[in-house]
Amino acid sequence: MTWLDLPADTTFGIHNLPYGIFSTAPHGHDRRIGVAIGPYVLDIAALAADLRLHVADIFAEQTLNRFMAQGPTTWSEVRQRITDWLVSPAHRAAVLPHLIRRDNVQLHLPVSVADYVDFYASQHHAENLGRIFRPDSAPLTPNWKHLPIGYHGRAGTIVVSGTDVVRPCGQRKALAASEPAFGPSQRLDIEAEVGFLVGTPSKLGAPVPVTDFATHVFGVCLVNDWSARDIQSWEYVPLGPFLGKSFATSISPWIVPLDALQHARVQPPPRDPAPLPYLRDVEPWALDITLEVRLNGQLISRPPYAAMYWTPAQMLAHMTAGGASLRTGDLYASGTVSGSATNQRGSLIELSWGGTEPLTLPDGTQRTFLLDGDEVTLTANAPGPHGRTIGFGEVRGRIVSSVSA
Repeated sequence: MTWLDLPADTTFGIHNLPYGIFSTAPHGHDRRIGVAIGPYVLDIAALAADLRLHVADIFAEQTLNRFMAQGPTTWSEVRQRITDWLVSPAHRAAVLPHLIRRDNVQLHLPVSVADYVDFYASQHHAENLGRIFRPDSAPLTPNWKHLPIGYHGRAGTIVVSGTDVVRPCGQRKALAASEPAFGPSQRLDIEAEVGFLVGTPSKLGAPVPVTDFATHVFGVCLVNDWSARDIQSWEYVPLGPFLGKSFATSISPWIVPLDALQHARVQPPPRDPAPLPYLRDVEPWALDITLEVRLNGQLISRPPYAAMYWTPAQMLAHMTAGGASLRTGDLYASGTVSGSATNQRGSLIELSWGGTEPLTLPDGTQRTFLLDGDEVTLTANAPGPHGRTIGFGEVRGRIVSSVSA
């Protein structure tokens, strides 16, 4: 137990300790690494400097990249050191001056993103979209249960929670139209996802096996991969997502370390057929994370990450199977998290069944896709030790009108 007086229901307790980048000065000029604990941010950069730790300069960095590159031994040692600071009363006097209320800080993009890959790992989501778009065919494509399908996105469009999302423009073609038109997306959507951040790099040409997942992946965040469905549906054949996906992807500012999620590890769903040898599970890396999706503050869905068909270890193994190297700051995301129930769907295209069944919100208003001014917030929790709950904070974004509207 910590000597801090924390709220009993905090999801940022001593067993979580997520990392982020914060500032207190105007315009964020004093960015450095902090750790969330209850309603506070622990300024570990200042504390480490006061204690003259040999790693103090790493915590003064404006991103987590240099720290993430140190590898799992350093990650564990630092986590244990921070835990000791917050548990042992002997450190109270040294730590107290470096605790800052979270509502008094500005949070920033936690990493400099190197590459971004988005997967399509939920069977329920893939089957729902298959039934919407191919009602007369099998809902899954023939390859879906053999490999984790994904696409490469744009690292430069990763934004931190709270950043407004400009409605994108692009080509779109109505079913009855003979020619495409250019303009703002009319079917702007969300995708509630879980993201994984790479710390330790790998060599070009050397695939990363499923057993090395925890050697390379530093931590977990929440992701909203905003999607312009009308632009996407016109452009994606034959090479896949492009402008319909490349305008913004929002991530949460707090990165939960893998070590904090040991009690959330569960067995993945049964796989049939069995994956090829390089994708076969050695350790259970499915994660019992429950997301919540709110539209303008109103709860509309609770997607369960534990139901995902492909695990993050399998995604990493497949992503590197052809020899692609990992770089510190690589982000890969799960794809939309959806469960079997209607209220577990992680996208509006599913919740409104392609726009044919408008979603009625708790306040009585309806949506098929997002309107200008709509704000979407994703949160998530996972089980921790001793009945505690591990929280991920939130990822939030508000839609603003296109500059070309």
